[in-house]
Amino acid sequence: MDNIKRIGILTSGGDCCGLNAVLESVVRTATLKGCEVLGFKRGYFGLYTNDYVVLTDELVYNILGKGGSILGNSNKVNLFNYREEDENGNVTYSNVSNVAIENMKKDKVDALIIVGGDGSITSARDFMRAGIKVVCVPKTIDNDVPYTDQTFGYSSAVAQIVHAINSVRTTAFSHDRIMVLEVMGRHAGWLALEGGLAGNADVILIPEIPYDIEKVAEDLISRYKKGQTGAVVCVSEGAKSKTGEVVKREDNKYPDSVKLGGIGERIAKELEALIFPVTSQEVRSTNLGYIQRGGETDCYDKVLSFRYGSYAVEALYKGEYGKMVSLRGEELTLIPITDVVGNGPVGETSKGGAKNVSLDSDLLRTAKSIGIEFGD
Repeated sequence: MDNIKRIGILTSGGDCCGLNAVLESVVRTATLKGCEVLGFKRGYFGLYTNDYVVLTDELVYNILGKGGSILGNSNKVNLFNYREEDENGNVTYSNVSNVAIENMKKDKVDALIIVGGDGSITSARDFMRAGIKVVCVPKTIDNDVPYTDQTFGYSSAVAQIVHAINSVRTTAFSHDRIMVLEVMGRHAGWLALEGGLAGNADVILIPEIPYDIEKVAEDLISRYKKGQTGAVVCVSEGAKSKTGEVVKREDNKYPDSVKLGGIGERIAKELEALIFPVTSQEVRSTNLGYIQRGGETDCYDKVLSFRYGSYAVEALYKGEYGKMVSLRGEELTLIPITDVVGNGPVGETSKGGAKNVSLDSDLLRTAKSIGIEFGD
């Protein structure tokens, strides 16, 4: 316990609401224990370049409500498979984690708190294997990290989705249109499901339930014939049709080469081709995009983030290394990192996978019971 005098922390992966609250909680908890906190900038890249700032109480005071991270984020750096490109455009990959480890030794960092999703936690596991004392805090607006009931940032993102649905609905009914709202959710449909349910969407399309576009069109036509002149469709970016196809774009520069996006526009075109001849309704699409990540952190995420950050520091002082803080029911606990991402080769996430919406989910049952269409 007494050998923890300096903690390093970094915010890795995409940004979201609640990151600053975690930072504030970690610093305030550590300071009261007489421990100094170094914040490495831009995720693992800061660990590689040794770019950090000393996080004091004064620096982090009352940042809990701000979206993003004062340390910055990066989802393009894997120090165990680091991408470099020379002046001739030749690309090489190498393991440069030893540089980060030497930096931590030079900086006298006794332990590391990693705030991130499955990719970030995988790298945390690999640093753990190299002897670094690590505790992880799960982060993603998709809420798809396994072995935790909820990640911070998710609640704030859902609130943004609900606000967007309420906004496009007024246009839908003013112009007798169908509005398609594309939201994030690569492999899991939590955002579309809970956001769509709270926003009272008419149709929700999620990755876990392959959709039949003709069934969706039939449902919307039926609503129109019953007097409902407008409608809202909320679709996850990773939703797929009955044929298993997802809409994606490729970007081979970075470790995560498959980029999703554009399904909302495709759904809008397909629906209009089926619906317009019957109802004369136009179909328009809106991609909510990065709006879901930013803005003011909501009350639930502020409290959850404070709890996560403080618990992570306490875990380090109890010698609970190699663990991820987990919310199970109303209580926080610790889960071995290898339970979350597996114990496979360096860089490989081989266990856990995305926490998907169960077909037995109460949320899904509720949505279907009130007549929301899923295209199945």
